[in-house]
Amino acid sequence: MAERRERDRNRDRDRSREAPPGEIQEKVVSINRCAKVVKGGRRFSFSALVVSGDREGNIGYGFGKANEIAEAIKKGSDASRRQFIHIQRRGATIPHETIGAFGGARVLLKPAAPGTGIIAGGGTRIVLDLAGVRDVLAKSLKSKNPINVVKATFDALANLRTREQVMSKRGLE
Repeated sequence: MAERRERDRNRDRDRSREAPPGEIQEKVVSINRCAKVVKGGRRFSFSALVVSGDREGNIGYGFGKANEIAEAIKKGSDASRRQFIHIQRRGATIPHETIGAFGGARVLLKPAAPGTGIIAGGGTRIVLDLAGVRDVLAKSLKSKNPINVVKATFDALANLRTREQVMSKRGLE
């Protein structure tokens, strides 16, 4: 129990050290190493999944591949800034429950009461944090592949609609 409190305290301290809302921030979700066997030995290459966001509802992800880790992260970062999407929020949470899917991954997102925090794991937590969602319950179903989980989370967030959007689409006031 004490370890959990210490971990939460460290997480909060790290969050307070980060840039203010509105400034684009980036986080590396996963780095993967691949080996190609050649005559002289093994040649390694790296891929990096990077998520960037401004904590005001704008987020993007990018996947970079290179022979060096730093270069792969830079490519992923550039790709994540090129494909930003805006997500709908209601205060500090999401408007309604949604499920996103990509490949074998499924992600369930539920709105939560103020003060709940981000109850999510791995890539989903990073995406929701950089999107500016502060109170949400999430569950990763099926696959645990971080790349597919992040893409499924983006799918779930892209499906969000506010009450006003739904009513105007139906022609109601």
